[in-house]
Amino acid sequence: MSRNAFAYLALLAVGIALPFFVYPVLVMKILCFALFACAFNLLLGYTGLLSFGHAAFFGTAAYVAGYAIKGWGFPTELGLLAGTAASALLGWAVGSLAIRRTGIYFAMVTLALAQMVYFIFLQAPFTGGEDGLQGIPRGTILGLISLSDDLNLYYFVLAIFVFAFWLIYRTIHSPFGHVLTAIRENEPRAISLGYDVAKYKLLAFVLSAGLSGLAGATKMLVFKFATLTDAHWHGSGEVVLMTILGGMGTVLGPVVGSSVIVTLQNELADKVGSLVTVIMGVIFVVCVLAFRRGIVGEVSALYKRMIGAP
Repeated sequence: MSRNAFAYLALLAVGIALPFFVYPVLVMKILCFALFACAFNLLLGYTGLLSFGHAAFFGTAAYVAGYAIKGWGFPTELGLLAGTAASALLGWAVGSLAIRRTGIYFAMVTLALAQMVYFIFLQAPFTGGEDGLQGIPRGTILGLISLSDDLNLYYFVLAIFVFAFWLIYRTIHSPFGHVLTAIRENEPRAISLGYDVAKYKLLAFVLSAGLSGLAGATKMLVFKFATLTDAHWHGSGEVVLMTILGGMGTVLGPVVGSSVIVTLQNELADKVGSLVTVIMGVIFVVCVLAFRRGIVGEVSALYKRMIGAP
């Protein structure tokens, strides 16, 4: 067994045992945002595209999945799939427009389109406006296992995260992922080698949007509601912070970054109130100035220096 495989199995074992030592709902929230950050990292860390509008996909799936389950009576599994598909479709529409630009222009286009989606949710009759879509039932798995029990729901959420994490891992280590890395490192050279860069960017954008939507739909299931906060631009900023803090372009970086941010928010919200935002900003500045490779990137670099690896 390789060292990486052993490490991932050890983390899985920790995940299985964790709800017996930590409040399950907190861990589920961390898993949802970890998936969101991993999906975003696929776009930023491995393709080099900085999106400021990923909260739109997170929120879209939450609303669509929630309404499908509550309003249309969809089974839980189909509701989650409907939300994920809606985000992937929105990702195709946004990506088709955004990839025509690069750099800061790409980021601004994604932000502008995401704000349009936010105001649609604010005015749409099925979203509940500022009150949000509340009272969404968790349902069952295959009609057999009730998700109203937090422990059952936790293992369902863990299974979703493990599957999505495996999909992202396989993607970045596939020939497709290597082309994405080549685009990030030197786009003109990738074009000169004959790759259809626009197609690869769009595929990466759609995959990232779909997985972000899966994270949003799963979070909706955990808390049984979807609100405008899920689609707000603050969410897009937070996922950028999580990715950079943990280490963009690393497999585990977004997981570590999201764990740190969500835990800090949970612990500090009652103590410092709105100052949490200021603290998050300070952490971001310190990370950019002192830990440019993020937590996982710096630890990995330190380990390589210790063993004398290149």
